[in-house]
Amino acid sequence: MTSPAISRSGCRRAAVLLAALGLAGCSTLGSPPADEKVDPAYAVAQPNLSSLSEVIAQHPNDPQAYNMRGSVYGEAGHTEQALGDFSKAISLDPNYAQAYANRGLVYRKTNQPDLALADFDKALMIDPSYAPAYVGRGIVYTQQGRGTQALADFNKAISLKPDNPEAYYSRGLLYQAQHQQQFAIDDFTTALGLASQKTAIFIARGLSYLAIGDNKSAAADLDAAVQADPQNIKAWASRGLAYERLGEKDKAAGSYAKALNINDKYEPAKAGFARVGGQVGHSYQTF
Repeated sequence: MTSPAISRSGCRRAAVLLAALGLAGCSTLGSPPADEKVDPAYAVAQPNLSSLSEVIAQHPNDPQAYNMRGSVYGEAGHTEQALGDFSKAISLDPNYAQAYANRGLVYRKTNQPDLALADFDKALMIDPSYAPAYVGRGIVYTQQGRGTQALADFNKAISLKPDNPEAYYSRGLLYQAQHQQQFAIDDFTTALGLASQKTAIFIARGLSYLAIGDNKSAAADLDAAVQADPQNIKAWASRGLAYERLGEKDKAAGSYAKALNINDKYEPAKAGFARVGGQVGHSYQTF
């Protein structure tokens, strides 16, 4: 059943209590999003970049220093600088498997799959036991629809490094795309036990739970996702669907409203908000 809209004063009172519990309060469609914070990766990168640049200035022929700085550039989103550093590391040490794999990762993230595959292949030619290269190549294979090859790479990565959460998560996404939802859920569960960054995994497992009709488990995962990353639009919209299917339309509307406050043109949230009878300007309980 649909619960009545909460008044603005009631929302504020509920927000005080829920804030004390570490939870979100109410959501009103049309209210401005929270101020954007500085990207943590960028903030962390600055001192690391400075110190690594000093090392390179003192040791200009050290491939490891270039590889390390390239990794920091990559984490901070500076792809051209990252590619330059990885290429420099490779020129100094043509047998540096990690540098090839790292450069392949940047090529993959910048939608250059052929260059990515070439680098992952080279890394594995140099070091056939380098698990991250299998994961990277498997992700490219997944994106290209080469499921059999992707599965083989993920299985190999897991056999080499059973504590790598990215390998389980990536294999789970492959199973999910193949509609093998229980296999996907099992892999996402393993990844959650190993990972420090869990938001994407909670979302993925929540979607697999939705696919098999376990809406209660889906809602629990998506609750965790939005609390871990309150600005994740996919998490809020997916959470809205979970609560919509559970018949909790107030929570569903609140979740869709949160998504629309992040991007008012996000179609899954617009459609969901309309389905549950959401109204602009009304306040809805989110937790």
